[in-house]
Amino acid sequence: MSGGARVAGAPISWGVIEIPDWGYQMPADRVLREAASVGLTAMEAGPAGFLPEDPDGVKAKLAEYGLSLVGGFVPAVLHDPGVSLQGLHLVERRARFFAAVGADTLVLAAATGAESYEEVVELDEAGWKELFENLKRAEEICVRHGLTLALHPHFGTVIETDDQLRRFLDSCDTGLCLDTGHLVIGGSDPVEIAEEAADRVKHVHLKDVDREVAKRLGARELDFKGACRAEAFRPLGEGDVDIGRLLDVLKVAGYGRWYVLEQDMLVEKEPEEGEGPVGDVCISFGFVQERLNGGVKG
Repeated sequence: MSGGARVAGAPISWGVIEIPDWGYQMPADRVLREAASVGLTAMEAGPAGFLPEDPDGVKAKLAEYGLSLVGGFVPAVLHDPGVSLQGLHLVERRARFFAAVGADTLVLAAATGAESYEEVVELDEAGWKELFENLKRAEEICVRHGLTLALHPHFGTVIETDDQLRRFLDSCDTGLCLDTGHLVIGGSDPVEIAEEAADRVKHVHLKDVDREVAKRLGARELDFKGACRAEAFRPLGEGDVDIGRLLDVLKVAGYGRWYVLEQDMLVEKEPEEGEGPVGDVCISFGFVQERLNGGVKG
């Protein structure tokens, strides 16, 4: 793979997510087997309960399929002084766990504290100050465990909109998880952000997006489940994001860390063998391989 970049999968591409009552949750063995069959060699951790609870168990389970662990998604409340310490304790626990499994990345979302991702929260100046101070502490935790921290702008968190993203980029030095889908939902242009902040990108989640459905989701005309049911997220190359251009921008900038295929899916029932989400994952993996292994296009 060109430039040392690596491609991994994510359980959400098979409909496995932490949100309650979210369709059929495919078992880990099938997800991991299908990921390996496509040609992936690594995965993000997914929600609690997807992989074993102990590091040795995770390593053994992944090894059955020739896979390793990239790291995982950690939503933590870091803007509220009343609960920020709990958020940092969660970062500490997950960082220790990921490091023990051999991962190298912790993807942090600045959670609102609400149970769902539907709430919109605007921080006041005190909240921003608290958040930035705790992002520094979270990064210190990750460094201590040999991990890279990447902040994930995400629907339903305190860094969702383009204004919030730019406040983050302008006010601290924490690394960025560039998620092409969530950037579109928040009103940002993923290619523009890659061009402006390539030096901050420490992790990439690749989604292609139906821009109109994403716009309705960002406006709260749809909830997240409804947007996935309406196929807001598409295989790479089949949506409205110029994923090829984004890959070119990061390639020229020397990005050499993980690209994670992350097409948020809702699976209604157990698919027949050889059917279901694996087909879309295969399309996306082929798209990335072709683009990264070929020359930069004008």
